[in-house]
Amino acid sequence: MKTINHFVNGKSFTGNSKKVGKVFNPATGEQSAEVRLASTKDVNEAIANAKNAFESWSNKPPLQRARIMFKFKELIEKKSDELTKIIVSEHGKVYEDAKGSLTRGLEVVEYACGIPQMLKGEFTENVGTNVDSWSVRQPLGVCAGITPFNFPAMVPMWMFPMAIACGNTFVLKPSEKDPSCSIRLAELLKEAGLPDGVLNVVNGDKEAVDALINSKDVVAMSFVGSTPIAKYIYENCAKNEKRVQALGGAKNHCVVMPDCDLDQAVNGLMGAAYGSAGERCMAQSVAVAVGGIGDKLVSSLAKKVEALKVGPGMDKQSEMGPLVTKEHLEKVKSYVDIGEKEGAKLVVDGRNFKIQGYEKGYYIGGCLFDHVTKDMRIYKEEIFGPVLSVVRAKDFDEALQLVNDHEFGNGVSIFTRDGDSGRTFSNRAKIGMVGINIPIPVPMAFHSFGGWKRSLFGDQHMHGPEGVRFYTKLKTITSRWPSGLRSDPEFVMPTMK
Repeated sequence: MKTINHFVNGKSFTGNSKKVGKVFNPATGEQSAEVRLASTKDVNEAIANAKNAFESWSNKPPLQRARIMFKFKELIEKKSDELTKIIVSEHGKVYEDAKGSLTRGLEVVEYACGIPQMLKGEFTENVGTNVDSWSVRQPLGVCAGITPFNFPAMVPMWMFPMAIACGNTFVLKPSEKDPSCSIRLAELLKEAGLPDGVLNVVNGDKEAVDALINSKDVVAMSFVGSTPIAKYIYENCAKNEKRVQALGGAKNHCVVMPDCDLDQAVNGLMGAAYGSAGERCMAQSVAVAVGGIGDKLVSSLAKKVEALKVGPGMDKQSEMGPLVTKEHLEKVKSYVDIGEKEGAKLVVDGRNFKIQGYEKGYYIGGCLFDHVTKDMRIYKEEIFGPVLSVVRAKDFDEALQLVNDHEFGNGVSIFTRDGDSGRTFSNRAKIGMVGINIPIPVPMAFHSFGGWKRSLFGDQHMHGPEGVRFYTKLKTITSRWPSGLRSDPEFVMPTMK
């Protein structure tokens, strides 16, 4: 059985813990590896290496750090197929989707290549007579990231390239369900010229998470995952005086107006609801049918959901792969059971889906509910699977109210031909990321990713300009160089004369 180790101080690290986790191939249901789970001592060793590397790395000119990022980008492009297959083998998503997620992570690396420009400060000459003032951004120290199973390449690359380019060192704890991609990325970054200790990867469970939270040497924490864990990370990091960005759950709505291009809306919903088997924080899991468009929308969706091609991620014919684990499969099925008991109409039932030759794989077909109401659990809670709920709204205002009343505020979309509806919706929606005729409104790397309400704990979004602000601290210097005789001491509050 293959064993997946940690990556600490530039090399494979077994650690002291005897705990291991199991890694499975979701397509077959077979165990593919064991992963070592770090103890507190193992995590502290990784942090110590990061701390030792910080002074030297933070003093590197930003241009030198950028050149390593350029080389890292080149290596990711060269190893794209290898990395994509690693994602497919441990997560289960289809090859093209996995490749697309790798590309979105690579875009953050590309953005980090421009770090010399982004770290330029501001200067004001003569804020007072012969007094100058300027501001600079400096690195924090040892930063940490805890990432989820659903994007084993993209989400880690939202974090460590920006942190490292800004001059910090980093300890990454990826999901123990699919850790191999993060280890491979760390190896490639070392190959690109990153000094040992700057990026460290430790695999683990709650013990490893708590070790990162409680370490006084970790000064900033980034997290993506469920809302209960995001809240736990946020509260406990604050108690330990860390800055934190913790991205939580989502229940993204797609408002379908009567005047929309229905084919465009249906195709957009299919990709957004069932792509990556719904295991996306940006998945559209609620379609809000406005006015009289509901019957047509459900009818069109039902035909496409029934025809959805579900299969192994490496099969070029597959449009949707398996779920990540057997436990998660059972959880998603249980939500479908709940929806039926709550009185929603199950238009398409994918619970009994089987594929010949892959009977032990973690497969479920696409599921479609109609006549879902806002008091149902399947509407309120994040399912994180290929389950789309259709809610009926009488008009635009009721649809917008549904969106704004939900506890989550990650992403939302509207499909309409009316410019006023689109503009009003984007202005009034209490959501962090809004799409107009765009089903998954994920910002490019040079903007920033993040939600509102209980989808984000912390003040700053992920990567982009917000990432630079999060991974640096601002320092302002005010100076005056006296000439001639020394001035007399002043005993009053200084003012700029």
